[in-house]
Amino acid sequence: MDDTIKDFRHTIEDAAARLLAITEADSEARSAPDKWSLKETLGHLIDSAANNHRRFVLAQLKDDLDFDGYAQEGWVSVQRYAEEPWPHLVELWRYYNLHLAHVMSHTPEEMLKREHRLHTLHLIAWELIEREQPATLEYLMRDYVGHLQHHLRQIFGEDEP
Repeated sequence: MDDTIKDFRHTIEDAAARLLAITEADSEARSAPDKWSLKETLGHLIDSAANNHRRFVLAQLKDDLDFDGYAQEGWVSVQRYAEEPWPHLVELWRYYNLHLAHVMSHTPEEMLKREHRLHTLHLIAWELIEREQPATLEYLMRDYVGHLQHHLRQIFGEDEP
């Protein structure tokens, strides 16, 4: 897990610098009418951070990984990320994720590795796992980092949308 956290921190810092180089106008553009702008995509990543922050903490306070999903489109719409200044969104995203890296790095090994039969990662994970398969907090954390990196590749035009 240490390598994942180290890579995560590097991803955050590298991406933040690259994101800040994007102009306000470019951050507002949509590739298609039904697609999110870069502001909205980054807003989605902020929402993902907020939801996963809660999960990372609760997973250490209860005996399962049974978590609700969230209405992604609704969260982005209600918060009106398209109207936020781009640098503010980038800094919020950066600091929130640095805090998540801190939380992850201070999660005891036994909490990371504990297998849970009761989970909802067959519904809420980025890369779903079978309902019958035991799930761990470590899997959820790694999945979060993978999801974040996937969307960053989209933002930087390195991955298919």
